[in-house]
Amino acid sequence: MGTLLEVIGIQKHFPVRGGVLNRVINQVHAVNDVSFKVERGEVLGVVGESGCGKSTLGKCVINLHAPTAGEIYFEGEEITSMDHREMMVVRRKMQIIFQDPYSSLNPRLTVRALLKEVLRFHGLAAGRINERIAELVAIVGLHPDAIDKYPHEFSGGQRQRIGIARALALEPEFIVADEPVSALDVSIQAQVLNLLMDLKEEFGLTILFISHDLKVIEHFCDRVLVMYLGEIMEELPTDALHASAVHPYTRALLGANPINDPDERRDLAVLDGDVPSPLNPPKGCPFAGRCELVTDRCLSEKPPLREHAERHRLACFNVE
Repeated sequence: MGTLLEVIGIQKHFPVRGGVLNRVINQVHAVNDVSFKVERGEVLGVVGESGCGKSTLGKCVINLHAPTAGEIYFEGEEITSMDHREMMVVRRKMQIIFQDPYSSLNPRLTVRALLKEVLRFHGLAAGRINERIAELVAIVGLHPDAIDKYPHEFSGGQRQRIGIARALALEPEFIVADEPVSALDVSIQAQVLNLLMDLKEEFGLTILFISHDLKVIEHFCDRVLVMYLGEIMEELPTDALHASAVHPYTRALLGANPINDPDERRDLAVLDGDVPSPLNPPKGCPFAGRCELVTDRCLSEKPPLREHAERHRLACFNVE
């Protein structure tokens, strides 16, 4: 397949300003030294608690947020140093589906106007824009009557389908799906996930799928990155998640998953303490304050993300 996207040491810190002169007084460490690869045709999941940096990472990957440090290679080209003109060419190949189907669509524009804006801006489908819009609406499973309606006339699931149509309009190779079903009812979630799976197969898409729901990640993704406080704790194939995950944080996430069988019993891993502040992240392992395996070394030294087994990386001193 080959590597489509490679992220090397990405960091994203947001300045915090204060005082009379509005000077920078601190920084929010949203993403810290994250590295990974995405193969062509793969769906890579990113999972973690709210506030762990998942969405920020996704926006950095497609250069919507300029990283504070690090490099991002797409099809072998480094994109963080590109100017606006160069990035416009790459932007057609990299798109995003936003989390909130309500705020991500302009309420003043019909579906036709929303999609026409995208196509005209990138100079696509000249002479057949209306035909292309009809194709996109059909691809995502909406009725042709939807073309001349406004966002407020649709349900949440229908709005997310419009967002997917907008992402597909440029025929991208890579899509960041930023929690695309978290704002939807459970029954609608399944419909949108099935649509994304069908589109992935039909158009050969590569997807970075962000979610806080491990059940969704297991259903949809080939591989998963587990994030905590802006860093990767563990990376492994999703089909090995239950059998092979060894990081205490990953095990705690799995233990918090709902059980389908009411007769099944398992140990519940309850995490003590709170997530540290990204304004003042700990010196050592970010998870040390809540980990049952913590040692003095964990408090003073950050564990590197190392190869634990084949296709399995781990950031922990205390798991062999």
